[in-house]
Amino acid sequence: MEYRILKYFLTVAREENITRAAEILHISQPTLSRQLMQLEEELGVPLLRRGRHSTTLTGEGMLLRRRAQEIIALTEKTEQEFRTDTEEIGGVIAIGSGEANTMRTLAGIMRSFSELYPKVKYDIYSNDADNVKERLERGMLDIGILLGTTDISKYDSIKMPGEERWGAMVSAQSPLAKKAYIEKEDFAGINVFFAKRGVSQGVADWFGEYYDKINIYATYNLLYNASTLVDCGLGAALCIEGAASLYKNPNVIFKPFYPELSTASVLVWKGHQPMSRAVAKFIEFIKEKLRSDKNHVK
Repeated sequence: MEYRILKYFLTVAREENITRAAEILHISQPTLSRQLMQLEEELGVPLLRRGRHSTTLTGEGMLLRRRAQEIIALTEKTEQEFRTDTEEIGGVIAIGSGEANTMRTLAGIMRSFSELYPKVKYDIYSNDADNVKERLERGMLDIGILLGTTDISKYDSIKMPGEERWGAMVSAQSPLAKKAYIEKEDFAGINVFFAKRGVSQGVADWFGEYYDKINIYATYNLLYNASTLVDCGLGAALCIEGAASLYKNPNVIFKPFYPELSTASVLVWKGHQPMSRAVAKFIEFIKEKLRSDKNHVK
């Protein structure tokens, strides 16, 4: 599969019309049609349903679209790294993270780093730990920020300062909103929305034997939609305080667990793989900045 043909395919998938896609690509419609048929012959499966007025993707076409987007993103990232001026640090650093206060710490480091290397830009990807690790493995991310007891044995890492406190986002109308903190027994009889990575981060252990008694109504990876369910009075979302603080909604309130449960954050990268000069400089800068801050506190 050629890079150029994959871009042709993605344009057709986006426009859902071969004629319009050909105009955008500045090639003739017959040429584009022929290239797409050759791609289908190469893969041995139909990718497009060709109608009189529109072109849609088959199931195989939807799979190729996802893969093509990843291939093109990785190719463009690689090209950007090699286009960087050899005398000056530049390029794009791809960072993946969940919703956490750790990003505030990283934001301050990024600001200081940009003062030294203004040509460095950033691509921020937000998702849960599983998706961040998957993208690290595929080379689509340079750095990931992970929470809790997630297995990081495959990575080099830096422990980030501070910890994330666990609790629940509850409706302001709920009786739980009047409590200073929430105990495991308080979840009896209510719907619970559980972070997918919550079990490995020790939340199930915090509940202990009571875990089997709670009603896990839904799971989520990022908090926004779960907070909407809370706002609608559908239940309570288990989350970290740093994620809850991102949503300034007076109708939902964060209440910490008691006994307290906290989770540390780690910044990880694949140390055995080659990296761009910008990424290498950024990681060293983070180490120095955190070491300096720690010594300053002492």
